[in-house]
Amino acid sequence: MYEDVARILISEEDLQRRVRELAQQIEADYQGKDLLLVGLLKGAVHFMVDLTRAMKRPVAIDFMAVSSYGASTESSGIVRILKDLDESIEGKHVLIVEDIVDTGLTLKYILEMLRRRGPASLRVCALLNKKDRRLVDVPLDYVGFDIPNEFVVGYGLDFRQVYRNLPFVAVLKPEVYQRAS
Repeated sequence: MYEDVARILISEEDLQRRVRELAQQIEADYQGKDLLLVGLLKGAVHFMVDLTRAMKRPVAIDFMAVSSYGASTESSGIVRILKDLDESIEGKHVLIVEDIVDTGLTLKYILEMLRRRGPASLRVCALLNKKDRRLVDVPLDYVGFDIPNEFVVGYGLDFRQVYRNLPFVAVLKPEVYQRAS
């Protein structure tokens, strides 16, 4: 698995430091408010678990599973809801926790869908932001790292369901995903 890594982009230590900083900022912004974190499966699981552990306040969690990539390295732009929320978000302060925002198409779709459900507030926390790939403007309220337009894996991010368990974010060697295409 490690031999498929071109280079480490964000170390495990830098990830954990930034997650703690984001947790503190979110806690301050939601002081006195009940907060529901909505993790987007599967990529955001590692980030969301660490984010909730870093918080010193009670938070509720729920998950959605969406698909726009399939087995590809490029988003199709067609979003499928594979698992919806378990409970209503009406009147709740909701923070979407996302692993990476690339084109913005998937996130735009999710935001529009969730806004129709009447939350008190709806914001986004993204671990990684690939601004160079953005096709639509989406609001990112909390961002862990801005990254270049390279194919990354680790810390929840995958290629064909592999590499999620790397403790860092790494650039995958192009020959790994090019030969698989």
